[in-house]
Amino acid sequence: GAGRLAVVGLGIVLTFGASGCKEPGPTAKASPSSATKGQLRVTCTIGMIGDAARNLGGEHVMVTALMGPHIDPHLYKATPADHRALLEADLIFYNGLHLEGRMSDLFVQLARKRPVIAVTQDIKPELLREPPEFEGNYDPHVWFDVSLWMSAVETIRNSMIEHLPAHRDVLQSNGKKYLDELAVLHAECKTRLGIIPKERRVLVTAHDAFGYFGRAYDLEVFAIQGISTESEAGIKKMNDLVNVLVERKIGAVFVESTVNPRSIEALVQGCSGRGHPIKIGGQLYSDAMGAEGTPEGTYVGMVRKNIDVIVKALQ
Repeated sequence: GAGRLAVVGLGIVLTFGASGCKEPGPTAKASPSSATKGQLRVTCTIGMIGDAARNLGGEHVMVTALMGPHIDPHLYKATPADHRALLEADLIFYNGLHLEGRMSDLFVQLARKRPVIAVTQDIKPELLREPPEFEGNYDPHVWFDVSLWMSAVETIRNSMIEHLPAHRDVLQSNGKKYLDELAVLHAECKTRLGIIPKERRVLVTAHDAFGYFGRAYDLEVFAIQGISTESEAGIKKMNDLVNVLVERKIGAVFVESTVNPRSIEALVQGCSGRGHPIKIGGQLYSDAMGAEGTPEGTYVGMVRKNIDVIVKALQ
């Protein structure tokens, strides 16, 4: 699959890459105060991490996820309420790999006082994508290869066991159940996307969030913007992508729940102007899950919804 993947991205002005700050590690231990009262207070950045923490911890954790639906983690700045949730946490989980770019300094400060864990820290570097336009940095969108996300889930489970040793058996059992569910999901992604004819297995989105997805499930991926949503889509880039869509007669492109649809709409107009009508195949969840209480408000449901939308538009 990896050989077929072509990712197009713009050069990115990284407001967070220049500082060169290291990912904070788990430098402090949680105070046992709230843990001994029965619940571990866990604060997470993105919903996908929050969902994993709830699946693993069940009644033994109180989980707060800072970023809800439609929130772009690349641009997110912590609010006063977020600061409170982070300061009151026994355990803090974030994605890492510069996903939460504007919060990096905050994590470094917090790591001096409490455990701050990057859930991607145990993924082998050779499994991470390093797109050329993201010089020296890895693509953070690892949750779109379900097998890689399973590694992140194991990291969350292990950290929880360390801080809730009395509930080790429950956490191990919940972990097995959830990881089994993810293994089924990974196989389902391969099977369902496998029905799309080879020449139509092209995924065009607003920003380059689906590189791992394309590599894992054998789709060619193109994006208007690079890995971070901070880059502006250039005119040349847009024209190049219109050429690809027209020449290869691709029928659909996709908007994302956390990215302004303007660039994709401009792409559709560009194709139309070249006599190749193209449709918006639907909205994909990229950097945030759907609304709480909906199937898409869970990690498994979000991935399944994306698969539904892609298969329907491209097959």
